[in-house]
Amino acid sequence: MNRDAGLLAGITVLDLTKLLPGPLATLHLAQMGATVLKIEGPAGDGQDDGTRQMFLTRADREAGRPSLAFRALNEGKQLREIDLRSEAGRTQLLELARGADLLVEGFRPGVMDKLGLGWETLHAANPRLVMCAISGYGQRNAWSHRAGHDINYIAMAGVLEQNATVDGDVAVPNFQIGDLMGGTQAAVSGMLAALLGAQRSGAGSFVDISMTHEVWRHHALARITLAATGRPPVPGRDLLSGGAPCYGAYRCADGRYMAVGSLEMKFWRALCETLERPQWIERHWTRGLLPGSAESMALRAELAALFASRTMAQWAERFETVDACVTPVLRLDELGTHPVHAGSQPIVASSR
Repeated sequence: MNRDAGLLAGITVLDLTKLLPGPLATLHLAQMGATVLKIEGPAGDGQDDGTRQMFLTRADREAGRPSLAFRALNEGKQLREIDLRSEAGRTQLLELARGADLLVEGFRPGVMDKLGLGWETLHAANPRLVMCAISGYGQRNAWSHRAGHDINYIAMAGVLEQNATVDGDVAVPNFQIGDLMGGTQAAVSGMLAALLGAQRSGAGSFVDISMTHEVWRHHALARITLAATGRPPVPGRDLLSGGAPCYGAYRCADGRYMAVGSLEMKFWRALCETLERPQWIERHWTRGLLPGSAESMALRAELAALFASRTMAQWAERFETVDACVTPVLRLDELGTHPVHAGSQPIVASSR
């Protein structure tokens, strides 16, 4: 059950976005009850959404349907084909904008203006309209017109450099931080605030979402560390990056991992007692054990050796009733059968 269903009933959204950040943002709005019109140009000249072909299977082709990626991201939306390169198409969109509450686009900065559908034009046609533009680097700066993808945005936000091992090897995450946090979630937040403002004042506003700058803005603890110490956090050596034994991922005997988040002293004590290592209790960062120090890394090695003595399942069972912030590291294909996910509804469309 979606607890937010119906909250945006009566709100009409024009969705001109493609791929992941924008479509997922408008999917969230649709799940809250908004009416979302997804607008694509003709497929023949490349104006349609590229996710139609992403991971397209033989079954999809035989059924004459778009990929699961497209269906999942656009489920519940009304699909419209409008050629914005034509005068008739632009006129049609402008007419739709007059009756809409929100328009979302993900083109490079300046494209909407070139089409004659920029903010000034849309605002004049509908003063209550909210317009949201999602881009890699924002509408007005030296990099506004540069192309990019998630890996570029998190690289330019200082996040990719921090996602590294103790040896300094950068690991590319299989979670699109820039697209999803910097794009989708930031856009949803900005659009909802702007819609509320429009309801109160009667005037719409322009929401400029730069995925790079939103990721940087939310890179809070690392920025605070930099401000407090004059240096960026050292990957693998700081409190939250592997430099403290009480916080990290530990390999088990079967090659699986356990996640230890015993940051607070009470959780660390519970961990040590469960592991029958009472001598470790006072060796905690709140007791002066400096993250990244030789002593800290030595204790981490001892803890790693202990976790390596049993399988993940054995450790998960042992910590099942222990309040120590210790959990198994689950695979995606294990989530559906785990009790914590019972009744949850991920965004996966049906196979139809």
